[in-house]
Amino acid sequence: MTAAEPTTQREDARAALAAAVRPRRFGAWYVAEHRFRVMRSYLQTLLFTGFGNPLVYLFAMGVGLGSLVSGNLGPNAVDGVSYLTFVAPALLCTAAVTVASEEFTYPIMLGFKWNPTFTGINAAPIAPGQIIDGVVIAVIARLLGTSIVYYAFMLLFGAVPGPWGWAGVLAATLGGLAFGAPIMAYVATLEQDTGQIAMLMRFVLLPMTLFSGTFFPLESMPWFLQWIGWLSPLWHSTQLARVASYGAAEPAWLIALHVVYLAALAAVFWLWTRRIAARRLNK
Repeated sequence: MTAAEPTTQREDARAALAAAVRPRRFGAWYVAEHRFRVMRSYLQTLLFTGFGNPLVYLFAMGVGLGSLVSGNLGPNAVDGVSYLTFVAPALLCTAAVTVASEEFTYPIMLGFKWNPTFTGINAAPIAPGQIIDGVVIAVIARLLGTSIVYYAFMLLFGAVPGPWGWAGVLAATLGGLAFGAPIMAYVATLEQDTGQIAMLMRFVLLPMTLFSGTFFPLESMPWFLQWIGWLSPLWHSTQLARVASYGAAEPAWLIALHVVYLAALAAVFWLWTRRIAARRLNK
């Protein structure tokens, strides 16, 4: 070994450490960029559903069904507003919840098991927690994009009479994250998918959509079913969106409860998923 070799090795070591600084500092954003590139592979589907769903749902539920409701109960049929105005914020929040159910189920299973990209990313100077953070960042971006497009269609249909309707976009995004984070934590624990994800869609997402005051006020349901709405992130986000959209009457303490409940669900299960990822990837 020549005298120059130890110096070269030290320089290589310093270069390697320097190269690891950026991934360790911005690792979550690198993972988010990876998720955005993956989303490009189904960009046509995103665009079709992002623009087609609000058009179809607002026309069918708001205009089609709404005309029947208004014809029987008058122009201020539900909660003092037209049925279109009442149901539009719920459809906005439902769209966000649907996006969260897509992005926090199979992509998580894919990263851990089917095509273990999370294992490969963890081999770089990127921690498991940063991987989860990057996934969440990408999902938040998609939630915001989907909600903004949906809100634009609500404006087009004249379903936003209030000046603060744009805040419904934030409520929908928070609701989607609050619904998706517990699912992400659960899916991160799965070693095999033997139908659990499909059952989540059938026995959690669908009933929640029907029993969360989406198409009719929660108070109109039998008292023994109203607890579903109180547990449902969809109901909490929908009520916030209705307050923003047309000034639905909600006491201040209940508005605060909606925000705290949704934020707590999102934060607790986000952090829990980071712990699960660290345990699985650092074996």
